[in-house]
Amino acid sequence: MVTENTNSLTPLLPDRHPQHDLFICDVSDAVLKDVMQHMEHPFYSLSKKPETSVKRYRNGPHWLEITPSVKGLATIYDKDILIYCISQIMAKLKQGEAVTSRVRINSHELLIFTNRGTSGREYQALLDALDRLEGTRIRTNIVTGDEEQIDGFGLIDASSIRRKHGLDGRLLWCEVKLSDWVFNAIKNEEVLTLHRDYFRLRKPIERRVYEIARKHCGQQKTWRISLAKLLTKTGSQSPEKRFRQMIKLLARHDHLPDYQVTFDEDADMVIFTNRGTMALVGPAGGSVPPLKADTYERARQAAPGWDIYHLEREWREWIIEPPRDADGAFIGFCRKWFERRGRP
Repeated sequence: MVTENTNSLTPLLPDRHPQHDLFICDVSDAVLKDVMQHMEHPFYSLSKKPETSVKRYRNGPHWLEITPSVKGLATIYDKDILIYCISQIMAKLKQGEAVTSRVRINSHELLIFTNRGTSGREYQALLDALDRLEGTRIRTNIVTGDEEQIDGFGLIDASSIRRKHGLDGRLLWCEVKLSDWVFNAIKNEEVLTLHRDYFRLRKPIERRVYEIARKHCGQQKTWRISLAKLLTKTGSQSPEKRFRQMIKLLARHDHLPDYQVTFDEDADMVIFTNRGTMALVGPAGGSVPPLKADTYERARQAAPGWDIYHLEREWREWIIEPPRDADGAFIGFCRKWFERRGRP
């Protein structure tokens, strides 16, 4: 891993397109979304060099195996394409529009949406990313009683590219067919909102740590995890000593979106504290009051197995006007959520 000169670099990348909303309304209005499974498991490479070895992770009886193509494992930067697709599909669903697993991508809009440059090199990088996404395969097991089911799937099933004729032809658009696994997660709204500064994080490990915090800390005030377990969850190949240094640096700069990071050296624990930057208002802008303490327990009974703080976030984004009885409305939302989806 290349060590950056932190004396000459600000912690966050600059916002390369601060006025993108003036000419790309659809992109700027879309809220960044990612499927929860992407944030939970280390599917993506954090290395800037191609990774071609098979990776296997185990958590109790469950295991996850990721097989790259000859061009390497899909990277956390390649994932930007999927975040773009997921965000666009969710925006259409919120507007009541029909969606399919095929997503047409305007390449220029994608680069702006993900805070990238728009040079020819960036367009070529998109083509390479599509190759890695299409070539990466995932296999995992599901244990039920004395039976084991093994499923295999990809991140995307296919891609199509349109460009001007010739070796240096300008890239016009791409079309991606999401895998059933990803598309079903979107349709079931198993997604979380990301802070827009996610695309301004410089280092792959910072993106991965943010994803884990967003998934596990959510709307809670704080969340703690041992350094060793966090290292495993990230999928980083760095030794623990180097990873500890990276976490200390992240805590010192204090630039992670949505969460403050602190490191307890005595306990070797990483603590995430909610900054309170995730909006708790409905789409119309009306303020929804905080829920009562016992509401969360009642909500857990209504939707057993689900992350209640994730459901609260989805509920607050879904409602149009502040309800008269916020607590009762939230519990009703959780009950219907569980009726539609069952246990996660």
